[in-house]
Amino acid sequence: MNLTEAVKQAGRHKRSRRVGRGESSGRGKTCGRGHKGCNSRAGGGAPKHREGGQMAIYRRIPKRGFNNAKYATRYTVVNVGDLNNLFEDGAQVSIEALCEVGLVRDATKPVKVLGDGELTRKLTVSGHKFSRSASTKIAEAGGEVRQL
Repeated sequence: MNLTEAVKQAGRHKRSRRVGRGESSGRGKTCGRGHKGCNSRAGGGAPKHREGGQMAIYRRIPKRGFNNAKYATRYTVVNVGDLNNLFEDGAQVSIEALCEVGLVRDATKPVKVLGDGELTRKLTVSGHKFSRSASTKIAEAGGEVRQL
């Protein structure tokens, strides 16, 4: 197909309806919105969850049990393998040091050290929580675990 043979498709570009352009246009005065009410006004319309006077679904369904999502402690996770790659032998690994290296974004949030990866360096690691495998790997490498 050549560019010279390209023909505009019929009905491809539909013109937008121009409302409020006089009575004779067919969409003047109320502009297709009817008279008064919620939907006639700018920004009008009920919210999607509104059921028009019927008891809302979130009120009809029974609520049971406890959800811990609001109260759960969320730890920033650091792996032992990452410590091995980023710190020198005999280094003091504190939460501030982890922030400087870029493993932890926020120093105020609790940090948990996990045992994924290999550790060959002797490190003194400070953290709020340690997995059993992480603490054994740090101890086997000759390092020390300091729980905050």
